[in-house]
Amino acid sequence: MGATLIHRWCKGACAALIPLVALCGGMSRAADAPAAPDVTAGAAKATKDSAARRARPAKQLKEGALVVFNRPIFTFRASFLGATPTQRVDAARERITVVLGRAGPGAVSVEPVPQGSMVKVDGSLAFIVTEGDIDPLEEQTTESVARDAAKALEQAIAETHEARSGERMIRAAIWAGGATLVYFLALWLLSRIARMVTARMVRLADDTAGQIRVGGAELLHRERTIRFVRFLLRAGYWAFVFLVTYEWIGFVLSQFPYTRVWGEELNTFLVDTVTDALSATASAIPGLFIVVAIFLLARGLAGILRRFFDRVQSGQIQVGWLDADSARPTRRLVSIAIWVFALVMAYPYIPGSDSDAFKGLSVLIGLMISVGASGIVGQAASGLILMYTRTFRRGEYIRVGEHEGTVVYLGMFTSRVRTGLGEELTMPNSFILAAVTRNYSRTVKGAGFIVDTVVTIGYDAPWRQVHAMLVEAAKRTDGVLADPKPQVFQTALSDFYVEYRLVCQAVPSEPRPRAMVLSSLHSNVQDVFNEHGVQIMSPHYMIDPAQAQIVPKEKWYEPPAHKPSSERS
Repeated sequence: MGATLIHRWCKGACAALIPLVALCGGMSRAADAPAAPDVTAGAAKATKDSAARRARPAKQLKEGALVVFNRPIFTFRASFLGATPTQRVDAARERITVVLGRAGPGAVSVEPVPQGSMVKVDGSLAFIVTEGDIDPLEEQTTESVARDAAKALEQAIAETHEARSGERMIRAAIWAGGATLVYFLALWLLSRIARMVTARMVRLADDTAGQIRVGGAELLHRERTIRFVRFLLRAGYWAFVFLVTYEWIGFVLSQFPYTRVWGEELNTFLVDTVTDALSATASAIPGLFIVVAIFLLARGLAGILRRFFDRVQSGQIQVGWLDADSARPTRRLVSIAIWVFALVMAYPYIPGSDSDAFKGLSVLIGLMISVGASGIVGQAASGLILMYTRTFRRGEYIRVGEHEGTVVYLGMFTSRVRTGLGEELTMPNSFILAAVTRNYSRTVKGAGFIVDTVVTIGYDAPWRQVHAMLVEAAKRTDGVLADPKPQVFQTALSDFYVEYRLVCQAVPSEPRPRAMVLSSLHSNVQDVFNEHGVQIMSPHYMIDPAQAQIVPKEKWYEPPAHKPSSERS
C-alpha cells in the first residue's frame, strides 16, 4: 500500500542529501586551508558571506542575526561605532572565519570591556556585546548574554572540527545509512501489517453491517461501511508513514554537523507540538465539562417546556394567556431563547474562545448573519405576526390577493394553501401580511366556509323572482346548509343590469374543496335560471333580443353530455 511511492520519495530524499554532505565537506576543506592573501580578501569574504546566507534557515535571515555553521549565535540590535547591526554581523563572521582558518583549538572566552563584553576565539576578537544589544524587557547583563553567545559559538566551532574529521563523517554516514535501512524495513512492515489489518477489518465490517438490522432494513449500509473502514485504515497507515518518515529525516539530519540544527528543530517541533496539544487538552477539560453541563441543563429545560406547550396545543392543558394556535410559535421562541442564553453562558468556557482567531470568526459569522439574514428575519417576524394576531388558522378557507384555498400549513417563514384545483400554493408570510386577506371560515357557524357568487340579471326580471331562484340553486347544491339560510344581496344597479350576490355557508359531509362546491353552485344557478326562462346578462349587449337567451330544458343534455340516471324516466 503505497510502498513503491514511498520508496521513490525516500530515494529522491537521499539523493538530495548527497550534495548537502558534499557542501559540508567543501566547507570543511575550505576551513582547513590557509588564509588567502590580502589582495583576494574581499573576493573571499564575498564568497563566504554568499554561501553562508544561502545555508542559513529562512527564519534566521533577519537583520542583525549572526549565524556560524548554520547555527544561530547572537543577534545584534544596536549600532556600534558607526556600524549598523548588519555591518557588525558581516565583520564578526569574517573575523570568526579567519580565526577558524588558522586551525587553532577554537577556545572561546568572554572578557569585560568598557563598552560591554568582548567574545574572543583563540584570543582574537570575535564580536562585542553592548548595552544596546540587550533585550530591555528581560533582566540581562552584557556578560550573561555574552556567555550564552559564547556557548553557542563553542558548539558551532566543535561542529566545524567534527566536519573536518573524516572518521566522524564516515561514522555519521554509517549511522544515517543504518537508519535508512531501518526506515525502509519499517515501511515494509507497516505495509504488510496494513494489508493484514485491512483485510480482517473489511471482513468484520462486512459481517457486522449485514447483521445489524432495524425493521428488516440494514442500519449500516454494507458498501458505505466498507468504504469508511478502508478510509480510516488508509488514513491511519499514512499517519504512521508520516511519523516514521519525520523521525527518520530528523535522525539523519542530526548525524551531520551542518544539518544538525535542522534535525534538532524537527525533533523539538514535534515534541513541543505534542506537549502543547496535550497541555491544551488537559486545560480545556474543565471548561468542556462546564459547557456540557450548561447544554444538558438547557436541553432538559427545553424538553420540559416542549411537553408543556404540546399539551397546551393538544388541549390537555388550558391556560388563560396561551391558546392552542399560539402554543407552537411560543414554544419555538422559548426554545430559541433558552439555547441562545445557554450559548452566551457557555461561550467563555469554550476552548479557544479568548483567542483572536475565535473572536474574528465570531465577528465574521455575526456580520454574515446580520447582512444575509435580513430577509429571513423579516419573514420570521411576519410569520409571528400572523400567528399571534390569529389572522387565519389551519383548515380555514382564505383568499390572499388573487389566490384562495384551504390553509394546510402556517409556518415561521411561509404558509401553504391548497386551492382545490390540484394546486398547493406556497406564499411568503411577508406577502400575506402585505396583502388583504379574506377569511371565509372565520364567521361561519361551526365548521365550514362561506360560498358566494355574483350574477347580473336585466331589469325586466322581477328581483324577488331572482332572489328565490338563487336561493333555490343554493338548496340544490350538496354541502350548502339550510341554516343559516342563504342570503341574496343586490350589490349594484348598473346601466343595463342588476348585480346580485348569493352568500351561503357550506359544511360538506366529506372534506370537499370550496372550488368543487362553488362549481356545483354555479351549475345549479344556470339550471334554475334556464328552467324559469330568465336570462343571465353575460355577455353584455346593447339591444334586447327578440327572445330571451336561455337554454331550454330539453337541450340541457345535448351531445356529448349524458343525462344522469336519476333524471331518466
